[in-house]
Amino acid sequence: MAVKTKDNITLKDIAKKLGVAASTVSNAYNRPDQLSEALRTKILETAKELGYCGPDPMAANLRRGKAGAIGVVYPHPLSYTFTDPVAAPTIQGIAEEAERAGYGLLLVGGSEDPLEAAPLVAKATVDGFVLQNFDKNDSLLEVILSRNLPVVFVESQTREGFPSITVDDEGGARVAANHLLSLGHKRFGIIALETTHHVREGIMDKARQAGVVHVPTRNRLRGYRRAVDATKLKWDKNVVVYETADNTLGDGYRAAAALLTHPLRPTALLAMSDQLALGTLRYANDNKINVPKQLSVVGFDDAPLASQTTPALTTVRQPYVEKGRLAGQLLIAQLKENTVPESVVLPTELIVRGSSGKANSGKPAK
Repeated sequence: MAVKTKDNITLKDIAKKLGVAASTVSNAYNRPDQLSEALRTKILETAKELGYCGPDPMAANLRRGKAGAIGVVYPHPLSYTFTDPVAAPTIQGIAEEAERAGYGLLLVGGSEDPLEAAPLVAKATVDGFVLQNFDKNDSLLEVILSRNLPVVFVESQTREGFPSITVDDEGGARVAANHLLSLGHKRFGIIALETTHHVREGIMDKARQAGVVHVPTRNRLRGYRRAVDATKLKWDKNVVVYETADNTLGDGYRAAAALLTHPLRPTALLAMSDQLALGTLRYANDNKINVPKQLSVVGFDDAPLASQTTPALTTVRQPYVEKGRLAGQLLIAQLKENTVPESVVLPTELIVRGSSGKANSGKPAK
């Protein structure tokens, strides 16, 4: 005969011990107002004596058809959400809305091997997903959508029938490039975020530029190009684009080193993130390149450190906390109201600080 341990003590065992119905024991935990204080105390003491730890809240939620949690999924490793200056406050915004609505938050990261991440999203006990930075052909996306749960896309290639939150990346990039054009710059280096799942690092040729699939990278590159194409300058002759493998200071540093030793020798660098821009400023400082007299640098995001550098970073501000809040609101609206909200595009704003200045009479930085 099997021996019953503390791990598998149930409500029925407590009810049998006390000679009451199992529903009476359940009320002691879930509806205490239905019992006298004396009876409830007796039930709880007996449960403690038998080693019963209380009903499983997850099981109760599942019986009601609800998990009580929102899943936030990135195609990147989970550590990215804690190290990236924009990812973390975006999650903060989602968490604020989840808390307000009584939901928990489950973070799920991707992997270089889709087979490793797929079981995590397939079994995640959540009521819906916020999906960050996904490409439409990502194999992990198919696993998520197959669960038929409410979904909100954030800065991703969306699917028909799902709401999305995006930032006006193209408009922000165009304004940033126009700012430098107005200062007389004619030779530009662009430090791009990753472009596809096939990550690489180096100068991007025409084919690579045309094949960008990551949404923020594609739209920011398009914005820069539209600003340049609206002038007499030629994109292929006046602009060189460097693709980074990751969004880190080190990537920005290496990109700056490559661009500032390139035959084009830009007088201004447009970085697709503040992380990459800060890496550029570090390279300039190490190599005694004066910013902005010899080199102008413009970032994207307006992360907290952008205003604290020397010189302070000119950048494009995006409302990343608000982006997270809206993503949470759109998902919760689906969960509680059973409606599919309209998608939202958030505005950007150029913040001019000390890292951008007039071109140095067209002479290469030395």
